Amino acid sequence: MSKKIRNFIIILGILVIIVGICVGLGYYYILAPNTNVKDDGIIYLRENSTISQVLDSLQRYGYIENMHTLSAVAKIKRFASPVKPGRYKIRDGMNNNELINMFRSGNQLPVNFTFNNMRTLDEFAEKAHEELGTSKEELLTLLKDSDVLADLGFDSTTIMAMFIPNTYQIYWNTSALDLLERMKKEYHRFWNEDRMAKAAVIGLSPEEVITLASIIEEETAKPEEYPVIAGVYINRLNRGIKLDACPTLKFVLGDFTISRILDRYLKIDSPYNTYMYAGLPPGPIRIASIKVIDSVLNYQKHDYLYFCAKSDFSGYHNFSRTLRQHNIYAREYHQELNKRKIWK
Repeated sequence: MSKKIRNFIIILGILVIIVGICVGLGYYYILAPNTNVKDDGIIYLRENSTISQVLDSLQRYGYIENMHTLSAVAKIKRFASPVKPGRYKIRDGMNNNELINMFRSGNQLPVNFTFNNMRTLDEFAEKAHEELGTSKEELLTLLKDSDVLADLGFDSTTIMAMFIPNTYQIYWNTSALDLLERMKKEYHRFWNEDRMAKAAVIGLSPEEVITLASIIEEETAKPEEYPVIAGVYINRLNRGIKLDACPTLKFVLGDFTISRILDRYLKIDSPYNTYMYAGLPPGPIRIASIKVIDSVLNYQKHDYLYFCAKSDFSGYHNFSRTLRQHNIYAREYHQELNKRKIWK
């Protein structure tokens, strides 16, 4: 073998070793697993978080095996501050390349945001703040802005109808306005052709359906009664009879714990006083659930015009076709209130 060939083989061998070392280092720095996650792996990055803050958080939670290699890859990939805020999930066995790509792209994990059984928009804003990091103050300010409400297609009396209780996947740190826009989209998605057609048959707008549903939800905690009570109110609306709905007066008084509707309450001059004014009040008195809304759209057809809580305090109601029968049931209920010394 000539000297030239020997030299070539030596050089080639050296090159192979160098390439092997480079490949090995590349794998070690970029592609080798570098996370150790024993919990849910969730971290939250705030607005204007720096790279050093991100690395500190990963180290503090003990998610990173080798911080030196992660820092090096961040520099190589020119990962720059500030980092996109969000709720990120660190998976066990992720490599540095996957980590940096996730943060650079803002590929965060959405929150399963669930809200239900709420009376007020203040409760909704508090829930959004707790679970999404959305500013409660900003959200409530927007909900009082007539121009914002108009852009959403509502006003101060009807805006509560826009919030359809359900579970939604929403990114953490969503802005107040973006959250409202999302709720508007979900509202229109909820009101599909089938529901719109049923509302049209009843002769109510979607907002009016939800307004009626909000009253019914305050009338009973028994879901099986929802469509029956809906039928009572629709019968009254169709006949031009005032609703005489106790929850609307409780709404005016700001106290849903009231058991007795006193005569002086009936004289309160408010568009929400359905003992004084015929028809539906201007808007919902609470955030109505889907089950009640659908019970209005699929109300039970009957000829009842009245209902009253049963005197056994079971939570159920007696339904009547005549005022005479209704008054008998009402007297029984009030006698039981007296017996139990419930004066409010």
